[in-house]
Amino acid sequence: MTTEFLFTDHDFSRIRTLIHRRAGIALGEQKRQMVYSRLSRRLRELQVPAFASYLDELEARHDGEEWQLFINALTTNLTSFFREAHHFPTLGAHVRKMPGPITVWCAAASTGEEPYSIAITLMEALGDRAGSARVIASDIDTAVLAKAATGVFTTEQVRRLSPERLRRFFNKGTGTNAGKVRVRPEVAALVKFSRVNLLDNTWAVKEPVDAIFCRNVMIYFDKPTQKKVLDRFAPLLKPGGLLFAGHSENASLVNPAFRPLGQTVYELSRTPGLA
Repeated sequence: MTTEFLFTDHDFSRIRTLIHRRAGIALGEQKRQMVYSRLSRRLRELQVPAFASYLDELEARHDGEEWQLFINALTTNLTSFFREAHHFPTLGAHVRKMPGPITVWCAAASTGEEPYSIAITLMEALGDRAGSARVIASDIDTAVLAKAATGVFTTEQVRRLSPERLRRFFNKGTGTNAGKVRVRPEVAALVKFSRVNLLDNTWAVKEPVDAIFCRNVMIYFDKPTQKKVLDRFAPLLKPGGLLFAGHSENASLVNPAFRPLGQTVYELSRTPGLA
């Protein structure tokens, strides 16, 4: 197959090393075509003739905007409102019994559907108490965070929501915005977006939280990276705090501080020596 840019085995190996080092993502051999497709757009825009030249320039910069665009290109953002729906009633039941202000960290916010689903759940579960709740919505990809912060979605993206939720939590677009909806200000007010790389030595999330949503993220990490992240999640959770994982992830196999509470829901154990 003829390709537009020279892309060697060594190039692919370098990319795998760089993205693992920067974002913890472990790319398998089967991702080769995906990598070529996504990064070739950057080469085209920069008018760079080959992957080797692009990678040389990238490494020479050490840091900066191109590194972020490199990461953005190689992250996967599959999401939808109330995805893995069984998690949200569990969250609602958990926060209803918790005293004081509620804080939930959504560690893979993507284009916003998940953190807004969490915010809606908090509003439904807490009623008048929801005003003091917070959703910390983070992602490593700055492009999807910018989209998420707008709170604007197509009617196709919200088609599975009930009519009641659509009326209560969204404003319908008119005129040039026909076919779109925007989350209501009271929903948006609960959510704060920020960039967080789970591999960074420090995170912007400092205070104890009631729950962490880190769904369909660990599947892109190797076991040592999974363990490192989960070890750092544990001290951030309040006693009895919940960790929500993806459908193919098992936190208890990686970190014994978490015990299964339900389908891909884990409670932080406070057994001495584990948390």
